[in-house]
Amino acid sequence: MPAPLPIRVIASARRKKTVAARIVDGVIEVRVPETLDATTRDEHVATLTAKLERQRAAGPIDLDERARRLARRFDLPQPDAIIWSNRQNARWGSCTVADRSVRISDRLAELPPWVLDYVIVHELAHLVEPDHGPAFTALVSRYPRAERAMGFLEAVSLGYAGD
Repeated sequence: MPAPLPIRVIASARRKKTVAARIVDGVIEVRVPETLDATTRDEHVATLTAKLERQRAAGPIDLDERARRLARRFDLPQPDAIIWSNRQNARWGSCTVADRSVRISDRLAELPPWVLDYVIVHELAHLVEPDHGPAFTALVSRYPRAERAMGFLEAVSLGYAGD
């Protein structure tokens, strides 16, 4: 994971309600209304910078290639599309069987690669078995670190840090 970028908070008298962040010349600029209280401002800055850092971390990871490799290795179908999602805060991944698309939470970019691979295998298995029944479990169990990855994700979801 790349080193975190420096952060510059810019309070604007012209900005009334919205908060926005972007990377400019290697610095995360967060623009906030001048009237925003410090606690709310700090919450927005933390949320937006975390989102941008996850996007940076996800950038070099080629999900298409990873999905192709895992599909071949574990005899699973390839999705028609696999993309990073910054909207998945309660899930690690999702699959729409109808259009064979997979979305992977960009939060996974910060976790070990074998955990990301597990989530991809999990979602690819949904292309064969839409539910979480025994046949689905058998497909996912082909991934040798499945149980370990599930435990890791559970710990992360509960707020424990991990490497």
